[in-house]
Amino acid sequence: MIDVLRRPVGSSMAISAVVILATAIFVYHFQHQPLTEITGVVLRQDKDPASQPPVANVVVSLSDGLAYGDARSDADGLFHLRLRTGARPGRSATLTLQHPDFQTARIFEILQDRLYVLRIVPKTAQAAVSMTISDVKIRYSLRTATIEDVGSTAKRFEVVNRADTPCQRGAPCSPDGKWKAAIGGVTLDAVDDSEFRNARVTCIAGPCPFTRIEKDDFSKGGRRIGVRIRNWSDTASFLLEADVARPVNRDAARQAFPVATNKVLSFTLPALAQGPSVEATVNGEDIVYPLGPDLKLSWADCRVTGTKNQTRLFRCDLKPGYQFR
Repeated sequence: MIDVLRRPVGSSMAISAVVILATAIFVYHFQHQPLTEITGVVLRQDKDPASQPPVANVVVSLSDGLAYGDARSDADGLFHLRLRTGARPGRSATLTLQHPDFQTARIFEILQDRLYVLRIVPKTAQAAVSMTISDVKIRYSLRTATIEDVGSTAKRFEVVNRADTPCQRGAPCSPDGKWKAAIGGVTLDAVDDSEFRNARVTCIAGPCPFTRIEKDDFSKGGRRIGVRIRNWSDTASFLLEADVARPVNRDAARQAFPVATNKVLSFTLPALAQGPSVEATVNGEDIVYPLGPDLKLSWADCRVTGTKNQTRLFRCDLKPGYQFR
């Protein structure tokens, strides 16, 4: 009778010991498993999340010969740095970021399996403001036989999240299920018999490579459009833009209203847009600036990149001595 009662207790203790041992082996294996690469994004340093655009062509290197050469960030600021065999989580190293227009950054890191969001500071010194830019509009033409332009609209929104937070059961997660995600979005409603055309959603600041469109209610246009975004890193800013139109049979000029935040002007245009120009009031004087193929403005440095939804993203950085009102 006594022996029969003792057997379940011993069996339970043996099972517990096996579970503890298996857990210890798993934790040891995870902590000592080599890393194969570092994935991250490089942004411009700014207090305002909407003024942290990605920085392209940043050379990213790792100290102590832990990586196979350097990496270079792409138009979205994304980089992949391949690590040499033996690089394990917990090892200390220094990431160096170099770009001719930015201060060299040396960032001490403990190597981890996470998404790296790195920020660098522009070299340009703060200059005394002497010129004020206001009432900025973008004009362009779009050849179509079905749209009459009656205006345009733009809505900036943010999907707030904190990077490197492990995902918990029941919460939104990154596509691989590893990191906590946030889902957010915006909707726009047209009026009268108008409808939205050429709607586009663009990530304009933050760790854009770690976001994706969760629900597309904008690309087909219509009286009501919207979008839902999944973000599994730091806070990212987006822009939902669309032309407001009525059906007609003629070509039409278009107008877009860019988003100006701190020192950055951001706007997108459809892929077939032609002849873009910038209208702005500079120190009280209304001036039209044709962008042209070189994207030259007397008061800003502009660049353009293609996006995943077949639009063109323009970013213009104000030169020293200018500010937006």
